[in-house]
Amino acid sequence: MKFYYITFRSVTFAQRGEKVLQKSGIRCTLQRTPRWMEEQGCGYCLKLWTKDVTPAVDVLRQNGVGMRKVYSQRQDGQLEELTV
Repeated sequence: MKFYYITFRSVTFAQRGEKVLQKSGIRCTLQRTPRWMEEQGCGYCLKLWTKDVTPAVDVLRQNGVGMRKVYSQRQDGQLEELTV
């Protein structure tokens, strides 16, 4: 199982995303975005434990929850940006 991070432009969008994903049965945790991942905004993200992040992104889009970027944690611990 991998860790994924979905970043949001505000804490409000991150909170909405957390509620929507949890209602869909997708496990996630709301947390501050590490500084190096921040580009703009207040810097909150959801950390997901899942085999595939695509269903989570689909659920967020279907519910109108705006997100910024998606990152995957590699085996060496580094994060890489994904195009989803």
